[in-house]
Amino acid sequence: MSDHAALSRAELPRPDIAIEDAQRLARDLYGIEGDIRELGSQQDRNFLIECGRGRFVLKICRAEYDRAELEAQNAAMVRLAGRIGSLQVPTVGKTHAGAEIETTIVNGQSCHVRLLGYLEGEPLTRRRFLPEATVAALGAACARVARGLEDFRHPGLDRHLQWDLRHADKVAAHLLPGIASAETRGRIAKALELASKAVAPHLDGLRIQPIHHDITDDNVVARLDAEGVPIPVGIIDFGDLMNGWLVADLAVTCAALLHHSGGDPFFILPAVKAFHAVHPLTVSELKALWPLIVQRAAVLVASSELQLSLEPDHAYVLGNIDHERVIFEVASATPIAVMQAAILAAAGMEAEAAVVTADHRLFPEIDPARIAIARLDTLSPALKNGNWRTEGQARAILRDAVAETGMAATRYGERRLTETAGLSPDIPATTALFVELALPQSSIIAAPFAGALEATAKGLRLVGGDLALWLEGVTSGHAAGSRLEAGVEIGRVGETGLVTVQLCRDPAIDPLHFVKPHQFEAWSTLCPSPATILGFDCNAPASESEALLASRQAHFAKPQKNYYRRPPQIERGFREEMYDVDGRTYLDMVNNVTILGHGHPRLAEAVGRQWSLLNTNSRFHYAGVAEFSKRLADLAPEGLDTVFLVNSGSEANDLALRLAWAHSGARNMLCLLEAYHGWTVASDAVSTSIADNPQALTTRPSWVHAITSPNTFRGPFRGPDSAAGYIAAAEKALAAIDAKEEGLAGFICESVYGNSGGIPLPKGYLKEVYRMVRERGGVTIADEVQVGYGRLGHYFWGFDEQGVTPDIITIAKGMGNGHPLGAVITSRAIADSLEKEGYFFSSAGGSPVSCVVGQTVLDIMRDERLQDNARDIGDHLRSRLEALGQRFAIVGAVHGMGLYLGLEFVRDRQTLEPATIETARICDRLLDLGVIMQPTGDYLNVLKIKPPLCLSRAGADYFADMLARVLEEGY
Repeated sequence: MSDHAALSRAELPRPDIAIEDAQRLARDLYGIEGDIRELGSQQDRNFLIECGRGRFVLKICRAEYDRAELEAQNAAMVRLAGRIGSLQVPTVGKTHAGAEIETTIVNGQSCHVRLLGYLEGEPLTRRRFLPEATVAALGAACARVARGLEDFRHPGLDRHLQWDLRHADKVAAHLLPGIASAETRGRIAKALELASKAVAPHLDGLRIQPIHHDITDDNVVARLDAEGVPIPVGIIDFGDLMNGWLVADLAVTCAALLHHSGGDPFFILPAVKAFHAVHPLTVSELKALWPLIVQRAAVLVASSELQLSLEPDHAYVLGNIDHERVIFEVASATPIAVMQAAILAAAGMEAEAAVVTADHRLFPEIDPARIAIARLDTLSPALKNGNWRTEGQARAILRDAVAETGMAATRYGERRLTETAGLSPDIPATTALFVELALPQSSIIAAPFAGALEATAKGLRLVGGDLALWLEGVTSGHAAGSRLEAGVEIGRVGETGLVTVQLCRDPAIDPLHFVKPHQFEAWSTLCPSPATILGFDCNAPASESEALLASRQAHFAKPQKNYYRRPPQIERGFREEMYDVDGRTYLDMVNNVTILGHGHPRLAEAVGRQWSLLNTNSRFHYAGVAEFSKRLADLAPEGLDTVFLVNSGSEANDLALRLAWAHSGARNMLCLLEAYHGWTVASDAVSTSIADNPQALTTRPSWVHAITSPNTFRGPFRGPDSAAGYIAAAEKALAAIDAKEEGLAGFICESVYGNSGGIPLPKGYLKEVYRMVRERGGVTIADEVQVGYGRLGHYFWGFDEQGVTPDIITIAKGMGNGHPLGAVITSRAIADSLEKEGYFFSSAGGSPVSCVVGQTVLDIMRDERLQDNARDIGDHLRSRLEALGQRFAIVGAVHGMGLYLGLEFVRDRQTLEPATIETARICDRLLDLGVIMQPTGDYLNVLKIKPPLCLSRAGADYFADMLARVLEEGY
């Protein structure tokens, strides 16, 4: 078929086929009857038929389509079956007469009819978000099909299609007049011009073979793997099968991915890497890939606009055109040279080195050794108390750095914290492609190489060959267009004393000042460092995050886990935000340790002052230990007036158990299932959470008696009035202990079921269990390490919600705002019981620094009304989370109060099957969107929502909004 015929065929409307016509064809030709509905297609008619024999797709196209092409498609599917690993392709059906293709007249139209098997699975196009593993799997699937077709031969493969990227310019020239908007026509034409120019040098190196040419998110079906990731399992729609450029097959796949990319063209790189691993591409093919993607995007948009002009109500085109416009926007927005470098790197190849030569220094009168460096990275000492969020802070720090030598400069390639974006789902562009200098006014600026001087909206540009030098903040007497030799004065430093210097290897591009950190290496090939023309090392050091993680894994004991498989390197925090070394902001929704928030200046100042005075152990006499102990005792209920200071919650609970043993003279302890109390030998013994210790239920010592968890959501007795059943379970366990006549030491539990996500205990539960324990001479221990100290908002202590007073309170975590500090508060009588075993001592517990930390935390909590904030923001957040339960079936329940909340995910609200895999993926996706969140509970299906108590309403809303986005878009 000629190019003209192919283009004319593109203008044909779909055949006029009604559901009734399709039913008749299926019955008469194939003996199939069943439920039938139409599937989307741009130029064919496709119908899904469900019957007792299975599910089938009836495909009907106009007879203008060459029959040999359809025969080639059928033959390719038969050939690929079993040759592409676990991937499936449709089976090819036959008519009663044994034909794979039937040409017949329908409603006066000559049509080709085929029947194919239906592949079960979910089209990826329905998922707005695609995980990296899915993107890679799609690239690998495309490569496997290409390899499977590599030696396939058929006369129907020599086709002339509008989608054939070998003819993209001709196709676009034919289609563009159909676009109503002159602006859109111009943009498409410009993108095609640049893409064609970029492809041209590589044409001779582009291999031709049979290709599917339409392996897109529409034309694969996927199923969830063991980790809940959608992975392609089948390839459908061989309608564009042809002999074409091998790399065009991948270009089509990558273009389709761009509408899932969130605007980031680098999103396609896992697909490129995976394709190359299965079916290696040459350097020419890799360099041609991105411009071919641009061409594909342009043809897609132009074709859809034309089709809508023919059929304005074309549902299939209307359903896809928004995606296609996004694809074109992303494809045309990034310089081709940048993407070529990124693609080569993804394939394990290096782009052409960015070599910058200079005959003269840019600032000939300046001694480069005297230029101070103004650091703007996450660890910069000049950044403090959140000042990086102030507009103009970068230049203020640059000017301050001038004080020592009279000159200063920022760094090229530095990931600036001053460019971060708070409460944003997008990775911010923090990495500098330029250097800004603060220099004496009127310092001479000389041409480092010969070139033409041009005026731009930014300032001046010196263009020499394929290298452009961009300058801002320069005064010059030269006329625009002046030709300057190397060493000739360009101008002088302007009155502000600030000069911006940037290089770009493509004079046609107006380069960005900042790019996203993961894009920097590719951009640096286009915008290299100006170090050569400046005469000093202005480059920021490369990231060492991966090396540091490897060192951690090599030397840090393996049981000490870190969050996330690929964790960001967090090096700073302020209030409820944390910051990584790339300058990314994360909303911290899990750090119940930092109750005040991160980096509180008042706490830092108090600790610094005390360190400068004294730090020793509590056996010395100093004011802090007396003052802090009294203050803690004053916070406790009447009668609990004696305090032990320790280093952690584990130590506090360990000590509480020792106190119970010493005071009661017995050993047996009652505890709850699903609980966690610490890592010491004793606190671990009463911890029964299988999420923390999979062996927990089979390795408890004989003195531990774990009773039924009063889990009011998924326990045997449910609802707020379920106390009786759980009290009976406790009574039964106590009776068993009584029968052994060994005595009872006590009972330990969290006042709110913290480790399971903040589930409240049933009303009256603690009151009755405490009574039964005390009747037997036992001691009641309230573990308030996670749930107490104002976090619940409505109560300072968790046990207040139950209306009881324990014999021992244990606290830690928030009371030190991250400093190792814990405490046990009890009565004098119980405390004195420990002297039978000797004295107690904790080296850092109650040290002068620890006491200052503890008192300052309480001062700030009081002065900033953080408990009130926990109540108000917590109530608001809880209402937002409950609203999600009305929209998404996966939301099983919202637990807790204040800023100790748990959002439990289930696969079925009736069976309460835990959504464990889904919860892990939701947490990973939230990290992508700038939220730190982790699962908890025995089934790891509950979000543990325990942010700093300073959480703002905006932060709470952002968390709820991002969670809604994840549940809507997928994970």
